[in-house]
Amino acid sequence: MHIAVFLQHYHTPDCPTAGRPYALVERLGRDHEVTVITTRAWEGTRTAHRFPWAPPGVDLVRFDVPYDNAMSAPRRLVSFLHYAARAVRHGLQMPRPDVILGSSTPLTAAAAAGLVARVRGVPWVFEVRDLWPAFPLQMGAVPDVGLHGLLRWGEAALYRSTAHVVTVSPDMERHVRVRAPDASVTTLEYGAAPTVLETVDEEARRALAEHLSPTRRFLVLYAGTFGRVNAIPTLLDAARRLVDARSDVLVALTGRGRHAPLVKQAARRHDAIRRLPPLPYPDALALFERADLSLVPFLDRPVLAANAPSKFFDSLAAGTPVVVTNPGWTRRFVKRHGCGWFVPPEAPGALADRARAVLAASDARARAAQNAREAARRHFNRTRMLDRYTALLEGVAGVSSKRP
Repeated sequence: MHIAVFLQHYHTPDCPTAGRPYALVERLGRDHEVTVITTRAWEGTRTAHRFPWAPPGVDLVRFDVPYDNAMSAPRRLVSFLHYAARAVRHGLQMPRPDVILGSSTPLTAAAAAGLVARVRGVPWVFEVRDLWPAFPLQMGAVPDVGLHGLLRWGEAALYRSTAHVVTVSPDMERHVRVRAPDASVTTLEYGAAPTVLETVDEEARRALAEHLSPTRRFLVLYAGTFGRVNAIPTLLDAARRLVDARSDVLVALTGRGRHAPLVKQAARRHDAIRRLPPLPYPDALALFERADLSLVPFLDRPVLAANAPSKFFDSLAAGTPVVVTNPGWTRRFVKRHGCGWFVPPEAPGALADRARAVLAASDARARAAQNAREAARRHFNRTRMLDRYTALLEGVAGVSSKRP
């Protein structure tokens, strides 16, 4: 069958970001014809060349629509609307697909998919990777000039118009069921794929080691976006407290985003805080494998409690215990499976104290590491999830034809 994927933020594992979107279209392309309608925004972030930009069986339609995490809210909105307009135009002109997949963020990408699906009489699936409009509303990015109610109405209408909604966390699924009780919803978390570590050769591993400290025994890691929601000032405050209290700890941060200057400044002031360059996804996973503890902080916003940070899945898959600050499903998960700890959001003292206590308790840390691997294997196997995703799309389209 032919699957059209509306995905504004397309990238490969050679970029410093999550590997699931690429893994999904690569899996779909093994059995079906796939067209991904996207932009060129992430091409400039490529830091390696181990993966083809377009997997076999996948056709990329790329628009020149700029986007960067450091953009202001108005510039992001322009980017979102620009992409949506061009995606709708292409979607109405392309050969008619059997099924459409629309992935947010942002909500405008999913709205474009839904509009094309309605006009062309094609069933569509809405993949919810962030809760919009709740996210921009709670972050203060949308002024309350009569738009809030309209956006919430539009969100619910999109849920109701789909053949199926796919969420990436159980709390997101709960949100969708409240907003659209009759919608068909399935949670398929990002998961992780430890097999990509096989693409990291010895030279790449040596390069990683050169960024670290041979004299500091413990490595505490943050690998993710340096964005506003990630509570980077809180993270850096906790890092300073931790390395001031223990001379055997190195805190490493790798990523990109609007708070990169703060990270650079902290690293310049303290040798035990290191800013690593943005890494391709497999190298970041290798860094998780080296770390003793992974930090997953966020701002204190209700909507963020439902999110599904890729660094959480990658930490567990690499056998690295985590400290989370989201009071939602990740808190429940680490407690249930004994693979990490929770501290309240935006509490740098509590975050530093917890990290210090974990590093001092070698037996508890070893148990948590073992539990992390087992939890990832049992609950977040990306291969199994992508097979389920493929079957779901085939079911929506009413076909199961595969490539000859």
